[in-house]
Amino acid sequence: MSSINQRLNNNLLQLELLEIKSYLPNYLEQVTAGKMSFSEALLALTTKELNYKHQAQVERTITRARFPSVKTLEAFDFTFQPSIKKQEILELKSLAFMDKAENILLVGSPGVGKTHLAIALGREACQQGARVLFINCHELLLRLRKADDKDELDRALNRYARYDLLIIDELGYLPIKHDEANLFFQLINARYERKSTIITSNSALSSWVDIFQNPTVTAAILDRLVHHVHTIRITGKSYRLKTKL
Repeated sequence: MSSINQRLNNNLLQLELLEIKSYLPNYLEQVTAGKMSFSEALLALTTKELNYKHQAQVERTITRARFPSVKTLEAFDFTFQPSIKKQEILELKSLAFMDKAENILLVGSPGVGKTHLAIALGREACQQGARVLFINCHELLLRLRKADDKDELDRALNRYARYDLLIIDELGYLPIKHDEANLFFQLINARYERKSTIITSNSALSSWVDIFQNPTVTAAILDRLVHHVHTIRITGKSYRLKTKL
């Protein structure tokens, strides 16, 4: 390798232009052979580098979102769940609801695909550079209680309020105590008309008063959640049972 090429490779390494470094020899050959101009080669190389860096950023964003599994809209079997309007879900894929700080409630029995759809929409948001967090409702409440016990509740609420999209999974699967209901309200209130929230629940909204065990707090939570909301009720069979059958 010539001294110039060695120095060029060293520069590319220091600048962390690894895709350009990888593809450079091939493009240099094409330029030397007159198959493309220097400007065309430079454009192709920088495009590869930008695409690589964008994808790497997306992967980091997805990792930080803490999705429990890989789920996509393309892999969702809409034919098994006729109660879901496919076009409605595909329109949500545009993420226009996030621009308007609207919420999504996915309500249905266990196994009908609520979490799948929530993760899939969350990954779409990550693809577009949004800050996303997926968290189980019980875990979220435990974290808020712990922060409250340490007099760090405001800091915790501010952290969760900053996510462009917060996905709270499995609300209603475990009972929520009175103080936890108040903490949940404070979080929803902090995000109200600022950021979007997706919630999955196995309980109809009319039953949430039994979950939160406080009519006043329940009304306040629902008032803020459903003011700007897309409610998707899924009444089909369980995908898990389908697999077993």
